[in-house]
Amino acid sequence: MKKGLLAMLVLGLALFLAACGGGDSSGSDEAESDGGDAAESSGNTLDVTATNFSFDKDEYTVPAGEEVTVSLTNEEGMHGIGIDEFDVNMEGEGETTFTPEEPGEYTIYCSVPCGQGHADMKSTLVVE
Repeated sequence: MKKGLLAMLVLGLALFLAACGGGDSSGSDEAESDGGDAAESSGNTLDVTATNFSFDKDEYTVPAGEEVTVSLTNEEGMHGIGIDEFDVNMEGEGETTFTPEEPGEYTIYCSVPCGQGHADMKSTLVVE
């Protein structure tokens, strides 16, 4: 009985640790080097790249009153995007659209529990 419980605990820990992947970090220096910069969207498209445990930019800027397309690429691990005020909830890579009407600052966060740094995985969406 104790061996079965121990095996279940080890398996559970392995699954938890594998949730964010452990891909190799080569080639991610570019994303890390400009992680503190603000990013203008290209047109009304936000291209967001996620790694363990951050987005490629601290801040993204979009215009108010215009449709915005957000596109997520996971470079390392499994992540998603949530922006509560605009009902954005992407779980994994993909695209979605929304129209921010009110100027202000909104929190972009990882919507997929991805490991120990998950709670710190946030950026700011500035609507002008």
